[in-house]
Amino acid sequence: MNPKKRPTIPIFNRVRLLRAERDMTRAQLAARVDVNPQTIGALERGDHSPSLDLAMRICEVFELPVEAVFSRKQFEPMSTHIYNQG
Repeated sequence: MNPKKRPTIPIFNRVRLLRAERDMTRAQLAARVDVNPQTIGALERGDHSPSLDLAMRICEVFELPVEAVFSRKQFEPMSTHIYNQG
């Protein structure tokens, strides 16, 4: 897929948020999933949809199920969940 062409049906993700929570750089995540750091950047911007294999490798790094990291619907901000628990 051409990285400049957006997917017709977007796949939203929490990769940037999860990296930040774990104090991980794009380069570090890229090395752990065996891709170029630019691929991680394209994923985070929504310019690239991951293959199933790449999505699974990313989820393994974060030790989370696929649906916690990737979705067809835009994720709500995490603060929505925190403030609505009371």
